[in-house]
This record gives sequence, structure tokens and C-alpha cells, in this order.
Amino acid sequence: MAHRPVATALAAANASAPFAGAARTAAQKIMVSLTGPASAAAQEVATRIVALPSRADSGVRTAVEQTLTTNTVLRLSYVDVAGRESDRVVEPAGLLTADGRWYLIAWCRTRRAGRGFRLDRIAAAAPTGEQAQPHDLTELLLGSAAAGAMRPMAPASLTPPP
Repeated sequence: MAHRPVATALAAANASAPFAGAARTAAQKIMVSLTGPASAAAQEVATRIVALPSRADSGVRTAVEQTLTTNTVLRLSYVDVAGRESDRVVEPAGLLTADGRWYLIAWCRTRRAGRGFRLDRIAAAAPTGEQAQPHDLTELLLGSAAAGAMRPMAPASLTPPP
């Protein structure tokens, strides 16, 4: 029964959210594995969840996903809250979601500090292919408004005990 809420949540992933394609694929695999009433219930609930897409450009989202997956440097153009655009070179550390928005958390080489970049404010992004230095997501969040964020689940916790 635990698969039902997971499958429903994955199926409802916003198409503009980072790694949404992977979430939809995972949801399909879980749905296929469910049988009988569990399958019907999960599919019925999933049809009642609607997500409005954000303004995040799919090219930007793809570039962010690629650099996070390959641990490479990202060059981006960012528009701040006042509408000023700046070019940045960043080393992505992770993603944060808050209040329905997605943020790239990265070490900004331009500012020489950890920064959060709202995905819908990234006007353009391109992977450089250069290997990024590893940065601890928790350390980058310290001192920010997101310091109390829930920490990512360790991959080891996803595997069943021997």
C-alpha cells in the first residue's frame, strides 16, 4: 500500500520541475507493478491532481539537470528580483523547493559564495563541460533563509537492509 502515495506523487510531478521526466518514468514503473484495487486507486487519485507549469524554460531545466547529474560547471544569465540581469558561472550543489518554486543552490564563482537561483529567473543556461568542485549543500544553505530545510535522503537509505 505504501506504493500508492508514492506513485500518485510522482505521477503528479509538475512538467516544469527538475527531473520531472524521471519522476514520470518512475511513476509509470510503480503503476505497472501495482495490481488489483491498489492500481485502480492510485490511477484514480493521480487523475485528480493537476499541476500548473512554471515559467522555467525547458532548456534551462535541462542544463541544470545535466550539470547536477554530471557535477559540471554551469554558465547562466540570471534576472534578480529588481529585473537586473547578470552573467554567472556556478558550481551546482543541489535543488531546493519552497512555496511552489524551485531554486538551484550553487557555489557562485562570480560572487565567491553560495547562492540560490530561482529557476524561473534563469534567462539562459549552458553547461561548460568543466568539472565542478564538490560543495556541501548543507553548508551552502547555512546562514540562508533555507538553513532549516529538510535534508536530502541519503541514497543508502533507499536500499533494503541485507
